[in-house]
Order: sequence, then structure tokens, then C-alpha cells
Amino acid sequence: MGADATDAALDRLASRVGEALLEKACVLVTAESCTGGWVAKTCTDLAGSSRWFDFGLVTYSNSAKQRLLGVPQATLAAAGAVSRETAVAMADGARDGVANRASVAITGVAGPGGGSTDKPVGLVWFAWGIPAREVSTECVVFEGDREAVRRHSVAHALGGLLRRLGADAGR
Repeated sequence: MGADATDAALDRLASRVGEALLEKACVLVTAESCTGGWVAKTCTDLAGSSRWFDFGLVTYSNSAKQRLLGVPQATLAAAGAVSRETAVAMADGARDGVANRASVAITGVAGPGGGSTDKPVGLVWFAWGIPAREVSTECVVFEGDREAVRRHSVAHALGGLLRRLGADAGR
């Protein structure tokens, strides 16, 4: 099912993200939908995270995605909230042109309802914005209940951030 997503594993991932961000003189912002701020919580559970964590936004509704992150209504209408295009717009909106700001955006269908043939329960789009680089994306379909989908999404988001910062996510 993917990376270890226990509380202890998430804490270790967040700690390594913090180290990598400090090494690169960056700060992190999160733009979360289906994870409801869990990435931000995991990061800010760590003492000293204020040195590398800037802020987190939970943009659960489409109107919040538009207002707080600048996701175009046309993107939401054409691609939907759970899409590569929306994840990219969320990550870009969170960075807001700040040079040393890294971002992670997550949007998906955590379940148990809300899925469709095209976008089944467990489908999650991730986007990572690393300073001086284009936003990169991944789509994963996780198995399990709502808790499992969200927990594995947090682990995948942090692990993906580590890889994109050039740190070893498997350590």
C-alpha cells in the first residue's frame, strides 16, 4: 500500500522534511483538501517547526480553493476539484511567488462516498512546488477506509517533498 504511515513514521518524515528545508533555506506551506490539514498538523507537532513551516491552508470547498489559492473557476469547472490541474493551481497559489517557499498540495476522494468511475474513492492528486522549479505532480489510488486514504496521503506528500528537495525519503 505504500510507505509506512504510522504516527511515528509520519513524525520521522516531517522531521526529515524540516531538516531538508532548513538546509535549502526554504519554508513550507501546505494547501490541503482531503487531508484536512493533517500534513500541517504533522509538521507543527514538531518543536522548532516554526523555523521551516510558514502556514497551512485547508481549502476543502471549491470556493475556498478559488478565494485562498487563486484556483481558476474555469479549472474547477473543466477538470474538477480532484485533478492534476487543480493540484498544480493549489501548489502555485500557496507559493504565491515567494522565492524561498516550497509547497505541497493535496486533493482527492477520501471516501467512503463521493467516488465515481473516473475518480474512485482513494484517488488523490499531489503537487509539489519547489523553489526555482516547475510544479511536479503524482496521482495515486490508495486502498482502505477514509482514515487509511488520508494517512497514506500524508506520508506520500511528505515523502514526495523529501525526494523533490533531494533528501532520501527511504531513510
